[in-house]
Amino acid sequence: MDRATADYMGMLATVMNALALMDAMERRNLVVRVQSAVEMHAVAEPYIRRRAIRHLEKGRVVIFGAVLATRISLLTPAAALRAMEISADVLIKATKVDGVYDSDPVKNPAAVRFEHLTYMETTQPSAGSHG
Repeated sequence: MDRATADYMGMLATVMNALALMDAMERRNLVVRVQSAVEMHAVAEPYIRRRAIRHLEKGRVVIFGAVLATRISLLTPAAALRAMEISADVLIKATKVDGVYDSDPVKNPAAVRFEHLTYMETTQPSAGSHG
């Protein structure tokens, strides 16, 4: 499969996950809004920074799916950017991996899991060798 197509499919999957999380939260009587940078008005609001902030001011939970309207390999930095834009108190990243590793634990059974990792260690090229 073409990489761009796979990336777009991944972004759509984040919207599906956002809708599932919204449903679970609404079942617990929380007021939730899903926003997406990829337009899909039938299921999510468009991402508009000021609108997201206004929802938060009103006590609503805002969930971002498809955080960027362009393909990107690393969605976590994009999610962190959105969190910074709205001055979020919390950023939650849900994943099937139980931590941060020096390589992909699915592909490398010998991958080393970091017990503690600072921001500075993640920005240095040698972060993977610190164990």
